[in-house]
Amino acid sequence: MPIAARLRASLTQAAAVTARHDLRWAGGLMAMAVTAATTGLLVDATAQVRTHVEAAAAEVATAIVTPLSAPVAPVIAGWDGKDVDGDGAEDFVNPTGLDVRTEDAFGYGHYGASRDGGTRDHSGVDFIAEAGQPVKAPISGYVTKIGFAYGGDDSLRYVEIRNPALKYEARVFYVDPSVSVGDSVHLGDRIGTMHTLQDKYGEGMTNHVHLELAGPSGAKFDATEVLTARYGKLRRRALG
Repeated sequence: MPIAARLRASLTQAAAVTARHDLRWAGGLMAMAVTAATTGLLVDATAQVRTHVEAAAAEVATAIVTPLSAPVAPVIAGWDGKDVDGDGAEDFVNPTGLDVRTEDAFGYGHYGASRDGGTRDHSGVDFIAEAGQPVKAPISGYVTKIGFAYGGDDSLRYVEIRNPALKYEARVFYVDPSVSVGDSVHLGDRIGTMHTLQDKYGEGMTNHVHLELAGPSGAKFDATEVLTARYGKLRRRALG
């Protein structure tokens, strides 16, 4: 029963008793009626507070769970290579299949990023890799060289591939090669495994392979001009 109706009923009952009994006794009854109604008010108020708290808790729980069950930011689902000869087939492959290296303790991995305190620009694109993962041939062609990434360090090597038909050249750095000079490789073939960079640079360096591409003119260019990320959506499972 609503609070106002409860109080009205109690006072009506007290007034009826007043007509049959003396005023002192009726006054006491009315005081008890008001006390009872007030107590009811407190009970109702407590119940209302409890209801609001429970509703607020439910809203908070919903706010926490909903983002986890709803779609989140797009993630890279794959990479598409450009068809430069018009035969309807891709001519380039991302050697690791993963994203471009973002900022770490040693800088960024995109083409043209600052190097050596701004004295030179990054001449390739760094694609994130996991130590020991297979590395793919970014173009078809022939292995023309296996060299060392740094003088005096024979642990970090690169594989050079040339495509005489399309006149493109690729160098893939930080690879333990599984191919030899003179080998023919097709687009996406395994050419080796990624050699960790953290032995040389520490944990501040993100493991990656460094890809340099040169076109028919011999000039190097940004690999993301011929490799385009394809995005999808990742859903997280709800709690519970």
